[in-house]
Amino acid sequence: MREYSRDLPADERTPAVWTGRATNRFQWLAAVAGVACVALGVALAVQLQWTSGVAALLMAVIGCVTVGMLVLFGTLAFVHVAVEVDDLAMEVRCGHIGLPRRRIQLSHVVGADFAPSVTPRHWGGWGYRWRPEKGTAVIVRRGEGLVLRLDDGHTFTVTVDGAESAVRVIRDRLRHLTPPGPPAATGA
Repeated sequence: MREYSRDLPADERTPAVWTGRATNRFQWLAAVAGVACVALGVALAVQLQWTSGVAALLMAVIGCVTVGMLVLFGTLAFVHVAVEVDDLAMEVRCGHIGLPRRRIQLSHVVGADFAPSVTPRHWGGWGYRWRPEKGTAVIVRRGEGLVLRLDDGHTFTVTVDGAESAVRVIRDRLRHLTPPGPPAATGA
């Protein structure tokens, strides 16, 4: 664990591991809609006897259950996002089981910027997004975000509470990151 002297100003202290989260409570409404679709499919399968035949009943049941599961799991994956920055990398985990997950080595980062207003509208909605002119993003809500500039010319954006402090931590890590030296000679 890293110790700090008491005479350092608070803004110069860098935690050993920075963590942040962002949550979108609106996504729970979509998850409830997914549960309702699954329940409708189950109710159709159990209670109704259709005169149109078994094929129509199966298509309705399978359709309701499939749509419900897709909506349910698609929204639960992006109810919240967790970001962790340590000495080597930044890791982004989505949802309750941490998938999708992205780990970006700080050695591949050339800069970090604070974005005061990231909106799902600019990225085409919530979730894990890719736009050729903008890069890749994990958007779970509207608000502040962190933008990493990567060494391959791409960017990675994530909405997270406390993004400004994450930028300070990443910039501090980048200042102290030693670039890889030339390969060592194996004399013979």
